[in-house]
Amino acid sequence: MGVYYPPVNFYFKLSFTGISSALDYAFQEVSGLNSEMGYEEIQEGGENRFKYKVPSGAKYNNLVVKRGLVTFNSQLAQWCNDTVLSDLSAKVEPKNITVMLMDANGKALMTWSFVNAWPVKWSVSDLESSKGEISIESIEFAYNYYKFVT
Repeated sequence: MGVYYPPVNFYFKLSFTGISSALDYAFQEVSGLNSEMGYEEIQEGGENRFKYKVPSGAKYNNLVVKRGLVTFNSQLAQWCNDTVLSDLSAKVEPKNITVMLMDANGKALMTWSFVNAWPVKWSVSDLESSKGEISIESIEFAYNYYKFVT
């Protein structure tokens, strides 16, 4: 058996169903890759020492992606604009989002698929003339659930 090395966290890829622009696949950060089992506490009559904890279903944090601000021809930015700034007179169009953690050879080690995602927040980093930093846009997505494959 060979030596195991944990994967690096800086080599990853994103894709969105229905968005084909390579410009919209480059991100510097992805967060929110977690879930937890929710539970309810039930107290039994006559038993005062503890409460039973029973599962109530999975809870998911929103998926957050960050990248340098894209100022033109971004299908992703257009989808965010159409959704977040919408008056809800038109249907919100969910998309599936795929996040892949890659190995050194460009092969996917793990893949997370976020089902029926839609943007719920879009923000741009503060504009400060005293700093020479890149302007970063942050997009937050809600989704129904995710699944992963190793």
